[in-house]
Amino acid sequence: MTSTAPKPASTAPAAASDTFDSLDPRDGSVVATHPRHSPEQVDAVVARARRVAGWWADLGFDGRRSRLAAWRRLLIARTDELAALVSRETGKPLDDARIEVVLVIDHLHWAGKHAKAALGRRRAEAGALMVNHRATIEYRPLGVVGVLGPWNYPVFTPCGSIVYALAAGNTVVFKPSELTPTVGQWLVDTFAETLRSTDPHQEDTEAVFGLVTGEGETGAALCRAGVDKVAFTGSTATAKKVMATCAESLTPVLVECGGKDALLVDADADLDDAAAAAVWGAMSNAGQTCVGVERVYVVDSVAEAFLDKVAQRAAKIRPGGEPRSVYGPITMPSQLGIISAQIDDALSRGGRAVLGGRDSVHAPYVDPVVLADVPEDSTAVTDETFGPTVVVNRVRDIDEAVERANASRYGLGGSVFAKRRGYEVARRLRCGMVSVNGVIAFAAMPSLPFGGVGDSGFGRIHGRDGLREFTRPLAVSERRFKSINVMTFDRPGWVVKAMTVLAGLIYRRNR
Repeated sequence: MTSTAPKPASTAPAAASDTFDSLDPRDGSVVATHPRHSPEQVDAVVARARRVAGWWADLGFDGRRSRLAAWRRLLIARTDELAALVSRETGKPLDDARIEVVLVIDHLHWAGKHAKAALGRRRAEAGALMVNHRATIEYRPLGVVGVLGPWNYPVFTPCGSIVYALAAGNTVVFKPSELTPTVGQWLVDTFAETLRSTDPHQEDTEAVFGLVTGEGETGAALCRAGVDKVAFTGSTATAKKVMATCAESLTPVLVECGGKDALLVDADADLDDAAAAAVWGAMSNAGQTCVGVERVYVVDSVAEAFLDKVAQRAAKIRPGGEPRSVYGPITMPSQLGIISAQIDDALSRGGRAVLGGRDSVHAPYVDPVVLADVPEDSTAVTDETFGPTVVVNRVRDIDEAVERANASRYGLGGSVFAKRRGYEVARRLRCGMVSVNGVIAFAAMPSLPFGGVGDSGFGRIHGRDGLREFTRPLAVSERRFKSINVMTFDRPGWVVKAMTVLAGLIYRRNR
């Protein structure tokens, strides 16, 4: 997948009206050329997905599981190929790209294995007044799910929606970021290859997981194409546009936006572990992680010791364009201006640079930056940075740390380092996920739901919640035997009074 020659998307109709290039952010070289799909072409891809949706759903949980397992085996065999492509389109080191692929392999296994238990038909309590009925609940697929993916983790993040939507019985149309379309095409092509192998006589299996490519206009077209749900990952500002577009047709959305995640360090924390976590959480993937560490609140009694450890660790790492670099470039060039502006704002308002500073930004790379004592209303504290910088502010105690962490308009993830009160503190954080004495560990656990609150979005991927996100609950009541029926005009006059007395007798004594 290293050719620069254009390759048509396997699930798109005809040629698009024009094309765009995917570039390696390290040197600007062309990775591949892709079609910019028009609204009519997007509609056609969605229509194909709709036609094959019944076949995919009718395979049942076991049938879909076997096909997802076959795709998983393909990913295992070709991990290095996919990782190399991710590295080219994002600039991240090969090992970071491999981690993405390995995590998706794990999620593929979990979603396929647990979909039946999470979504299959189960008994529900009919209640004392409806004892002649049987109640059941099951979770039915929606139909066609549109996925709008990000560029920072172009395999792991969109697959958090794609894999779970497929396991739940939906077909998927994927619009990857315009910065990483070749990774998206690779995923779609290999899934199609898998189904051609498992179902050689089934027509149009390529449409089960379809692809459209382009910029924002293509994404808007997907929102308007009649899909049954849209799963979006990206900035809060773009999420609002997606929601507004989907509102035109009452298309439901799942929204995972950015974050300004905080790491809290209590007085009894293991400072070496906390410092290592802070540096990795802030600097890995060049800080381009929605659940990365952007703020640290450390109890004053251990603040200086902690800050020294953070600075010493961060000073040892540098970005680069080689496969074995610690981290790579800033993938989206416009982000460099945001990073620079936040550093300037922090320093001009009294913050101090413990490591790095204004000169750390040298396109397309940013050296590690550690800031301290930054005012809480500085943009370096309030706004998502998406760069290898971290703000470390001292607090009176862990209660103040919680208060400051929760003051953000974001609420995606968080971390707590404490020997005694870790879980207690974690429960008080206003966010969707927390790692105690670790960082970002929750993302690597397929059973845990992933998502945020506030400006970080709503809805969940991963886990049972993630499977159910792409379904509709179906409640069914079945009459088991004939009895007096209150839901008819033919009921005797005394029935309602008797039911009222019976309800009083039952529920007066039940607690």
